[in-house]
Amino acid sequence: MEPQPAAARPVEAAHAIETVFRLEAPRVIAGVTRIVRDVGIAEELAQDALVAALEQWPRDGVPDNPGAWLMVTARRRAVDLVRRKEAYARKLAEIGRDLRTTAPPEEPADPDGIDDDLLRLLFTTCHPVLSAEARTALTLRLLGGLTTAEIARAYLVPEPTIAQRIVRAKRTLARKNIAFEVPYGPDREARLGSVLDVIYLIFNEGYAATAGDDWLRPGLCEDALRLARVLAALMPKEPEAHGLAALLEFQASRAAARTDPDGHPVLLKDQNRRRWNRLLIARGIRALGRAGAVSPRLSAPLGQGGSPSGVPGPYVLQAAIAACHAHAHTYEDTDWTAIAALYGLLAARSPSPVVELNRAVAVSMAQGPAAGLALVDALTAEPSLRDYHLLPSVRGDLLARLGRTAEAREEFVRAAGLTRNDRERQLLLGRAAECGA
Repeated sequence: MEPQPAAARPVEAAHAIETVFRLEAPRVIAGVTRIVRDVGIAEELAQDALVAALEQWPRDGVPDNPGAWLMVTARRRAVDLVRRKEAYARKLAEIGRDLRTTAPPEEPADPDGIDDDLLRLLFTTCHPVLSAEARTALTLRLLGGLTTAEIARAYLVPEPTIAQRIVRAKRTLARKNIAFEVPYGPDREARLGSVLDVIYLIFNEGYAATAGDDWLRPGLCEDALRLARVLAALMPKEPEAHGLAALLEFQASRAAARTDPDGHPVLLKDQNRRRWNRLLIARGIRALGRAGAVSPRLSAPLGQGGSPSGVPGPYVLQAAIAACHAHAHTYEDTDWTAIAALYGLLAARSPSPVVELNRAVAVSMAQGPAAGLALVDALTAEPSLRDYHLLPSVRGDLLARLGRTAEAREEFVRAAGLTRNDRERQLLLGRAAECGA
């Protein structure tokens, strides 16, 4: 590779460091955790590798494979740390003896590799010794690369609360000496719910970024989708694993149509559905079919006019809603009545203000904006939605459809003030402008 001009190196290096570390940090942390067996120390070593990059790349140029450079640097420091500290050396020796004397349990073949360090890290950070809130916060921090502010936004809780959860979770895993592994049998079943939730939130952050200049963060979507596929292969009899995989396949299929050439968001009703990925839609349909095949609660394929004999899990229901959109060739063809009914089931199965807000949108499309607005107005006093930008955004849309443009403009402006994503802010301010002065 030709040497770069000295003046160009710092700028290019700074951009590469920011981009690469955001994408590669989860893999680096996972790879180092295999060595040190402590996620807190692994995160510190990954940060050390980042510091080394900040020192060397502007001077020497960006390496051909910057992700591998970070991984090698962090692993070398991990090995040095283990060698320097006698306690770690003893632990490493004990692990080695265990590996020589203990046969691993039999496990079905996994096309994506059960030895995937990211998957091991995912199950480790979702260990039952942690609270459900701590598991998700820690995993989003380490695997999703999200900041505490982004996680707080996803959970609609204060940022200091998330920071405390993360610190305490890392301390608990270290104190309890939790194994870095993918568990088997009942232990895996016990952690599945948290793992599914974490993967879903990681995907959502990539699908509609909480903050920053970009609307999409494809790397997070790809990691989440890959992990969902691995989990479905690992747990073929668990309908919720297939449901999550189906949901993410459907959502990912729309990615190319969700932004215009300049990166601005494109609303669902305005998307060019010819740009939806039909291969991913087909994968989603198959995954949803597998969820129905292994669940006695489903009497017909959801999202295609069937009705459930019982209430399926939340990810199967959300996948069924996504399937309704996938089956509609145009926005006008969407079966909003079915979607509203599915959201009703989801609200009964997993009640939350956000689910109710989504149900209100579906009801507005099936029964008219006045019916939807009544449901939205009932949510305005909900404390957890006080700073949730989508509440005034939805309300503004419904008011605009009712011809109440002055009120709609106020709601869009308020929503724009609440979002931290620059692209979304531009979209909302544009909608406010459409409502007139």
